[in-house]
Amino acid sequence: MVGEPVAEDKFSFGLWTVGWRANDPFGEATRPTLDAVEAVHRLAELGAWGVTFHDDDLIPFGSDDGERAKRIERFRAALDETGLVVPMATTNLFTHPVFKDGALTNNDRDIRRFALRKVMRNMDLAAELGAKTYVLWGGREGSETDAAKDVAAAMDRYREGIDTLAQYVIDQGYDLRLALEPKPNEPRGDILLPTIGHALAFISTLEHHELVGVNPEVGHEQMAGLNFVHGIGQALWQGKLFHIDLNGQHGPRYDQDLVFGHGDVLSAFFLVDLLEHGGYDGPRHFDYKPPRTEDMEGVWASAAACMRSYLLLRERARAFRADPRVAEALERSRVTELSQPTLGEGESPADLLADRTAFETFDAEAAGRRGYAYAQLSQLAFEHLLGAA
Repeated sequence: MVGEPVAEDKFSFGLWTVGWRANDPFGEATRPTLDAVEAVHRLAELGAWGVTFHDDDLIPFGSDDGERAKRIERFRAALDETGLVVPMATTNLFTHPVFKDGALTNNDRDIRRFALRKVMRNMDLAAELGAKTYVLWGGREGSETDAAKDVAAAMDRYREGIDTLAQYVIDQGYDLRLALEPKPNEPRGDILLPTIGHALAFISTLEHHELVGVNPEVGHEQMAGLNFVHGIGQALWQGKLFHIDLNGQHGPRYDQDLVFGHGDVLSAFFLVDLLEHGGYDGPRHFDYKPPRTEDMEGVWASAAACMRSYLLLRERARAFRADPRVAEALERSRVTELSQPTLGEGESPADLLADRTAFETFDAEAAGRRGYAYAQLSQLAFEHLLGAA
């Protein structure tokens, strides 16, 4: 039985999701501006646990200090009234024309300095509101022509920027971790750090790499034709899955930001299974866009659908894990054996060479004839997903 969302589910939404006015490159907005306070109250009514924001979602770009203080005060009051938390915040470094060539990797040094100050200012607010994660999406860090960007120099500046922000967190004593959000393209033709793998490799070069992880998004990896579940598995393995953005996507095309599960549903099933059984205890954050065709009631219906989709998939994943037939198929497939080290305890390369059963007497022909029961295992997953098992 699928229940209603509760705080323990850790479902969160960005103000920019339910607040998207549904404008796109080919059409004007189809919905009115949504007040942040109303968004907080409506999300709380739906059973959400948290709300996240870009600085410009909450405080319009260019607002004076007085207006900024008023908006923060109203937002804080709404949080207090509803009990919603702010688990994550981020900075808009992509909308204003000043960032048309990027922020931390902009060719213009003055713009890079402005970008760092903009992030630091919102980090102060994020820490004030109790956020634990600060996401950095480099949506404009890239180019449309290879002539426009010295990639080695851009990576130097990217590293300098993230190192500076991590040092700021340390200097201020904030309980914040930074999470880089990869994406291959859109709005730039090619974006730096396009995939989870690129981001993880970059993080290893940072001065304060222990403070920096990733915030992968379903659609961003699937836009590149990659397996999102594998990417999340590696991020978990490296202890770098600090946050996650859930939505739906139909393969390699523009970033669709569909309701979670309304894309590759089998991948969504295995993703929820991994999140629930793989050790992730962070927010289940929905970074989606309500369809442009919807009015405001449709917006809230789509937000509720994101949470219900996750709960349905979680129920199916739990049933899958509890099925004795699945346990048997996993055993036949040797999935559990993969957790056993290849070398014995204390075994050296020389010991392996001395073990004739590992090579000389190993029957490769017999092993090659052996099946792995993957067809059965995959079908069981499919049947549990459909509620037919």
